[in-house]
Amino acid sequence: MLEGILDDLRDYTAAHYAERLVSLVVFGSVGRCTAGPESDIDILIVAEPLPDGRIKRVLEFVPIESALAPRLKRARLAGVNTRLSPLFKTPAEVRAGSPLFLDMTEDARLLVDHGGFFAARLETLRERLRELGSQRIWKGESWYWVLKPDLRPGEVFEL
Repeated sequence: MLEGILDDLRDYTAAHYAERLVSLVVFGSVGRCTAGPESDIDILIVAEPLPDGRIKRVLEFVPIESALAPRLKRARLAGVNTRLSPLFKTPAEVRAGSPLFLDMTEDARLLVDHGGFFAARLETLRERLRELGSQRIWKGESWYWVLKPDLRPGEVFEL
């Protein structure tokens, strides 16, 4: 059921943002393929240009949510109570980095990635994490990152 939603999400997002769409990324439990019936669908939309401010970006996304509403309703009737949880970034904002991208190095599913933009950003981050000896430590269903295991007091490093 989720795969069908993702297919429609990809199609509607590509049509809506058209040539502005750079990348559409699914992450979180859906990206890890561990989603349960109450999991939301975490998505990152990279587009250029985007309106300034979160509210304007969310409002621009409303037609996609509206188009997906019948499919999400059918999913709820089948016992899958999911919803979309979108984030919006421009390519420049992606290049600036975000702690959110740490988990995406292992969990992202790229539904659209024109020119390999986001895949290249993730690979650059993966390389840096390898250089630092970073580890994602799992504790049951949760995890945390040890970014630099040999960190000394007062030492500063960059990702």
